[in-house]
Amino acid sequence: MGIVLTQRITGPAAWTGQALDGDDSWVHPLSDAAIASLDAALRAVQSRGLAFPDFGADDFPIDAALAAELARHAYELENGRGFLLLRGLPVARYSDAELDCLYYGLGLHLGRPVRQNPKGELLAVVAAVGDPKDKSTRVYQTNNYLPYHGDLSDVVGLLSVRQAKAGGVSSLVSVAAVYNAMLERHPEYLGLLYRPWWFAHLGEPEPTASPIFSINEGKLSCRYLRQYIELGHELRSAPLSRVELEALDAFDAILLDPSIRLDMMLEPGDIQFANNYAVLHSRTGFEDFDEPQRRRRLLRLWLKMPNARTLAPDFPGRNGFPAPAEAA
Repeated sequence: MGIVLTQRITGPAAWTGQALDGDDSWVHPLSDAAIASLDAALRAVQSRGLAFPDFGADDFPIDAALAAELARHAYELENGRGFLLLRGLPVARYSDAELDCLYYGLGLHLGRPVRQNPKGELLAVVAAVGDPKDKSTRVYQTNNYLPYHGDLSDVVGLLSVRQAKAGGVSSLVSVAAVYNAMLERHPEYLGLLYRPWWFAHLGEPEPTASPIFSINEGKLSCRYLRQYIELGHELRSAPLSRVELEALDAFDAILLDPSIRLDMMLEPGDIQFANNYAVLHSRTGFEDFDEPQRRRRLLRLWLKMPNARTLAPDFPGRNGFPAPAEAA
């Protein structure tokens, strides 16, 4: 296989929203037994006087059935469609501190949580708290439309705690399906998408070079967020050429194709997991409630997975931020 993949991708990873219409096999309701196991694990942590994030998987013991279920989910995320939804966590039952502990504990049994910002946070609150006019604002911190992208980890998990007053629809696209469409509609641009681009916000203080597409050991991976590419090239004083802009426009047009994307409204208690190399995610803009206690709130986990794919040398993995430097 060459550096540039020239054949269509087949298999479960090459899904489209149109093909999944009426198919909810990606939704996995949490059983009463699974919730009871999580509750028991939460009580075990509390009985030891521990709290998020100062405990490990052994401190949050789940039963064998739930452990086996999570192992199947990990396989699906890497070797299947690349995404799934756990449904039915009774979030109203828990305090914020308990929910942090429970969600983090679940993550410990699926992968290894990694830091999501220079402050070293292992759980990020996804809410509209930033200035959307500031280019340095992380896109998830506003209520604006959030373009398709992947995060800086093998897998991202989003736990819905509260919905917005209106809007905030989550959307996923298969990287393989996008690639197939590029191969069919715009093969002339594919080579460009394998060359390095300057990305801002890849875990380093300065923009970092990375291709958008990479193929290694038979698996296609993708890294994308156009806003961060444009910002990276601006900061590096490397203006995008006309053909590069055309390539990105063609890529974006496919991302927005209604037949390719899968839309879903995350209900309170839903946990969406997605492989950041195989699936790109987005969110529509939203209108929030005036009362702070009713505003849209999600908790985000970034996970380094034990069964993650091997990436090409020029497409290094990005599993979070380094630990904050110790204060002098």
